[in-house]
Amino acid sequence: MNSPILSAATRLLVALMLVFSVYMLLRGHNEPGGGFIGGLIAGIGFILYAIAEGAAATRRALRFDPAAIAMIGLGIALLSGLVAGFAGDPLFTGQWWFIGAGEGDKGLPISTVLLFDIGVYLVVVGSVLTLVLALEEEV
Repeated sequence: MNSPILSAATRLLVALMLVFSVYMLLRGHNEPGGGFIGGLIAGIGFILYAIAEGAAATRRALRFDPAAIAMIGLGIALLSGLVAGFAGDPLFTGQWWFIGAGEGDKGLPISTVLLFDIGVYLVVVGSVLTLVLALEEEV
């Protein structure tokens, strides 16, 4: 499509959708949201970009093959589940670490739950874009 209005609006909308998808990802393990919905929002942003600019431009913007993104996300999700097994707990049990903990302050909590959500986010983005870009290139 060669609409200058759609191209200009897409650049702004994609940026906003990616920021919102990261917000949904980080909010997800305490509130509604998480890796799946965040990944869908990011995927929709890139789909909008593919409609406006084409599949080749979207692949250049991604810089990685969408299938590779999905495989990396699957590996991250699997590793986050195996961490509990190495700690002696059942697989996929949440493990928590506190970075920068001081006196009376727990610090910044990092958990395997967040790592799992990041993995799901990447799997959803990669798989959705693999399907959509394949369909876009067929047309």
